[in-house]
Amino acid sequence: MLRLSRLVQPRNPLFWLLVVFNGLSSAIAYALRTYDLAAVVTLLLAGFAIANVLIGIRIALQLMAD
Repeated sequence: MLRLSRLVQPRNPLFWLLVVFNGLSSAIAYALRTYDLAAVVTLLLAGFAIANVLIGIRIALQLMAD
């Protein structure tokens, strides 16, 4: 059973990796909304943001399953 309370594990390196991915996703979203970037750069950053979300979900599920 997945428990949300297991998500916060400061001694587990996966927890800090999750924090980094969430921060990176926020920074990418800020850059995409704030700056007028070329189409190629926008698509590249959007791809990174989607990958960060997917990796973050996987890490969160792993943390909650432990």
